[in-house]
Amino acid sequence: MPPADVPPVGTRIRQARLARGTSLRALAREVGVSASLVSQIENGKSQPSVSTLYAITTALGISIEALFEAGEVTTASPAAAAPGTVLHALAAFAADPGRRIGPLVTPDEREVLELDSGVVWERLGHVPGSDVDFLLVTYRPGGASSSSGGLMRHTGTEYGCLTSGELILTLGFDEYTLRPGDAVCFESTTPHRYRNDGDVPATGIWFVSSVVQ
Repeated sequence: MPPADVPPVGTRIRQARLARGTSLRALAREVGVSASLVSQIENGKSQPSVSTLYAITTALGISIEALFEAGEVTTASPAAAAPGTVLHALAAFAADPGRRIGPLVTPDEREVLELDSGVVWERLGHVPGSDVDFLLVTYRPGGASSSSGGLMRHTGTEYGCLTSGELILTLGFDEYTLRPGDAVCFESTTPHRYRNDGDVPATGIWFVSSVVQ
């Protein structure tokens, strides 16, 4: 759907929480944040960081794909929400294997999700039956995948190529500086974090597979 038609992230999270019968405080405890922050996210006064969004969708048993749907958010099956998974994290965009996005997606048709700390995901396409997300990712100046500075991890493998700007990748105990043309690939279960310390946006193309190698 066009970006203008995407329901507010907070509204989708509240719908999923109520459908699961989880109180606001219980969700906050499970995610490891304050109840006030969850309330602000649900009311649209604050956007979650990438890592917080991972934690919320995992706790509620939903996919990130559900945040883009027009109907009521429903929780995933117990099997899909098994403990220890992140419900495919980015790759959970493809929760509906029969839904095609493309073959042509113009800039004004992209699904856009803007997160806390200046991170923007734009979905570039999806082929039914695949377990790969095709994303244009932008980190604005000062943007980071985790506003708290913590590292994140999720199932699958990710491949990225930076096209503009400069991005710092913390991967395990190592740190790398990505410049235009640089590419990365690693198992997403490795603790990692991206941040933009520069004064211009850092943009790149990312493929994230939910298939465990």
